[in-house]
Amino acid sequence: MNSFTLTITAAPSDIDELGHVNNAVWVKWIQDVATAHWMAAATAEQIARWIWVVVRHEIDYMGNVGAGETVTARTWISAAPRGARFTRNVEFSGADGRARVRSVTQWALIDRESGRLARVPRDVADRFLAAG
Repeated sequence: MNSFTLTITAAPSDIDELGHVNNAVWVKWIQDVATAHWMAAATAEQIARWIWVVVRHEIDYMGNVGAGETVTARTWISAAPRGARFTRNVEFSGADGRARVRSVTQWALIDRESGRLARVPRDVADRFLAAG
């Protein structure tokens, strides 16, 4: 699985005083999409053993989304992990296909039992980097 998509519709509670999706909501959606990708790609054993945490977000805003509008989020891992970290890309596109928000985030792998950073195992990386 080399990419994952999720459709999201903006609720009235997602909208700020400017009439569009609030910046904090975009960050939540990035996390929601990343989590859904992990749940879809990983095995039950991997999910039980590992958890991901965000260590860095870069977000570019290119357009607005209002209440009731739908975006398609596409996420992918563009390169092999470096130690405990993966770089994740997320792009949110409107119904017209134009990008509204793009992000590049760094995620680190944590061993659930010890609570410590862990080098991304090959079998975990392969779940994201395999063609398909």
